[in-house]
Amino acid sequence: MGILVLVFIFISLAQHGDAHGPDMCNHRGGLCRVGTCISGEYLAQYCFEPIILCCKNLSPATTES
Repeated sequence: MGILVLVFIFISLAQHGDAHGPDMCNHRGGLCRVGTCISGEYLAQYCFEPIILCCKNLSPATTES
């Protein structure tokens, strides 16, 4: 019974709103976070709406050679 509840919750979260999942977030340079984005980040989209957010850095990452 517990497994059926977990499957139902997962399906509900995956189909809700504009949720793209963690793969899409990571591919676009974001990071999935629960609750809120940290300082220096903004909400770009949802990994699993409305709980898990896809946060991206405000400033683009710089690479040093």
